[in-house]
Amino acid sequence: MSSLYQHGTLAMLMGKQMQGTASVAELLAHGDTGIGTFEGLDGEGIILDGKVYQALSNGQVVQVTDQDVLLPFVSVHFHEPTEVLPFSEVDFGTLSSKLEKFQLDNIFAAIKFHGKFSHVHTRVVAKQTIPFPSLLDVSKNQPEFHRDDVAGTLVGYYAPEIFNGPTAAGWHVHFLSDDKKFAGHVLDFSATEVDGTLQLFDDFIQHLPIDNAEFRDMSLDLDGLSSGIKASEGRKA
Repeated sequence: MSSLYQHGTLAMLMGKQMQGTASVAELLAHGDTGIGTFEGLDGEGIILDGKVYQALSNGQVVQVTDQDVLLPFVSVHFHEPTEVLPFSEVDFGTLSSKLEKFQLDNIFAAIKFHGKFSHVHTRVVAKQTIPFPSLLDVSKNQPEFHRDDVAGTLVGYYAPEIFNGPTAAGWHVHFLSDDKKFAGHVLDFSATEVDGTLQLFDDFIQHLPIDNAEFRDMSLDLDGLSSGIKASEGRKA
């Protein structure tokens, strides 16, 4: 059995709930690999080999060593790959078609690969303050970054369309360069010399912050939720 653990929901962020509700220590108990964001949407999180990195909206990347740092939304798993990636080069537009034989439409999966990237286009959300805006409003004005000829690791998840709301349907991936100086939520990429794996999950664990009063009191407008999430994610695939 292979499990994907997710704390919080993407719908919460759309509903202006960006307060941190789980600590780094709590999340690392459920996985050594993953992606997420920090309290107040303070940047993009990348978890590799049990280490947590934070891409900041000023373009810097820091390693998070404080186990008490809080996150509102994060997905993690223990890296136990089930498949070797069947390609040596890929871009965001061809990622799904190159994995078509694995029939991902109705399952959760994690991808993790190292490669040489001719181009990576990322965004990093800036920290928000109370009263929090919606994720869609934040996404309309967010720093974007480009890097050419960079070696690094891409990690993230595929989720079925039916789970759009709890998470982002389709691909949601982050990038971290080998020199730990460039990272973020991936909007587009092109990679060669790809070496990595795919992990298929038969168990999706959704954890909710039921002790958080703001979450319990949230009123979510479901109209346009799916289109809003897609717009805020800015996916190319």
